[in-house]
Amino acid sequence: MTRPFRVVAVSGGLQRPSRAATLAAHLSDLIAEEVPCDQHLVELGLLAPDLAGAIWRNQLPETVERELAAVEHADILVVATPVYRGSYTGLFKHFFDFVDQDALVDKPVLLAATGGSERHALMIDHQLRPLFSFFQARTLPLGVYATETDYLDHRLQNEALIQRAKLAIERALPLLHLTRGTARNAAAGIAAA
Repeated sequence: MTRPFRVVAVSGGLQRPSRAATLAAHLSDLIAEEVPCDQHLVELGLLAPDLAGAIWRNQLPETVERELAAVEHADILVVATPVYRGSYTGLFKHFFDFVDQDALVDKPVLLAATGGSERHALMIDHQLRPLFSFFQARTLPLGVYATETDYLDHRLQNEALIQRAKLAIERALPLLHLTRGTARNAAAGIAAA
């Protein structure tokens, strides 16, 4: 029997409630509707006091180390961050600075961001995609960008955005299944050796 996918969503939002966390959870839920999976949400705003002062990974408390391990062992990663001065938040980058540089190789990553207006929508391709290219992750083809007007009472309410999110998952599914097959074949090869 195949274990469920491990879907880890990371929100770079610093406030609570966070539009980035809402978007990350929504995308994770859409994946769960399509494939059996275990879901986990990492909210960096909650980790800020433990994360912000560390320079080296061995300085991190267990709470942050657990979340880093969850990211490194995920089968699918969903990342969402607010746009801050044209890029991801500093805490988001600081967190990913601690991720082992080989841990995300070939891992599917769905990119998402939130901002005050449409003018920062390209941040996904100009900031997030290069960051995860460094990790040699497989960034999924369609990113999801949401503005303040896409929410009502901290829930997604814009039907066009909801449909884009569904399309992003739909286009990602073949890669998710391919990744699962590749991992299964690699594990069988190791077991046979």
